[in-house]
Amino acid sequence: MKKGVLLVNLGSPDSPNPKDVKTYLDEFLMDERVIDVPYLLRSFIVRGIILNTRPKASAAAYQKIWWEEGSPLIVISERLQEKIQKQIDFPVALAMRYGSMTIKKGLQELVDQGVDEVLMIPLYPQFAMATTETILVKAEEVRKAFFPNLSITDLPAFYNDSDYIDVLSNSIARHLQGQSYDHVLFSYHGIPERHIKKSDITKSHCKIDGSCCATASKAHQFCYRHQCFEVTRLVAEKLNLKEGAFSTSFQSRLGFDPWLQPYTDRTIERLGKNGVKNLAIVTPAFVSDCLETLEEIAMEGQEIFHEVGGKNYTTVPCLNDDQEWVNLLTKWINHWGQSVTS
Repeated sequence: MKKGVLLVNLGSPDSPNPKDVKTYLDEFLMDERVIDVPYLLRSFIVRGIILNTRPKASAAAYQKIWWEEGSPLIVISERLQEKIQKQIDFPVALAMRYGSMTIKKGLQELVDQGVDEVLMIPLYPQFAMATTETILVKAEEVRKAFFPNLSITDLPAFYNDSDYIDVLSNSIARHLQGQSYDHVLFSYHGIPERHIKKSDITKSHCKIDGSCCATASKAHQFCYRHQCFEVTRLVAEKLNLKEGAFSTSFQSRLGFDPWLQPYTDRTIERLGKNGVKNLAIVTPAFVSDCLETLEEIAMEGQEIFHEVGGKNYTTVPCLNDDQEWVNLLTKWINHWGQSVTS
């Protein structure tokens, strides 16, 4: 059997113009694991409301962060793919959950090279319905429809892997070296609270009450909230951050349903009002910088912080194509390659 690797990230519109952004948002927001309501209601919300109001604003945001080479997320992911490919013998393909770089195209690229056994790596440290799960479900749909003889193994969430925590901590330490900061804010992508309870395999543990995430449970295997707080705890421990000098928040809420709290924008505002003058922000829900990190956190967050009296605002880049991160992914891939042939 010939092995291959498929890296899968979120995706991006083909360009930052409103038409392409609208096409991208339609695919993204119509995913039942992103907006998890019945189809007719989801269609009304997305196609009847959001897509009639949001594409221009989203396009303007993309235009702010768009690189000469194209979408930052795509460019960064391609660089990561290229670096990994140089270090392993397996073919490495890249795909996106949404947009024109489809999972089908990525798998086809591998199949065309004779691959019949794939390690699929969702590029998210934590498990969530709207990230890892939707990739796994889509990949299985594509496999059944087009590649029935293909074997796909997925890399599980690696949020608490000691090597990953080392790589993340080292990256944060390097980027904060010589910087002034009174507080480190770990900001994660937000999701509706109901997603947490839907992912609870015990059907009873997750109460989002401040204690369940700290109480051992098999529910934590699929609990995004627990996994986010655990990354913060492990990194803070590794970097010897003092209690009170760091915190966790969640960005990018949509609609009026309760989302994971505390909210990042309000946390930034509160910290500034409470006298924090030097703030550093880390975004460990992503391994690649994207619209959320480059515009919402780096630009909008800085504006909020300065408006309430903050002075120095430092954003720590995602791991992107950091060589230590490349080495770790290579190590995981080689371990998989050896284990399936032993």
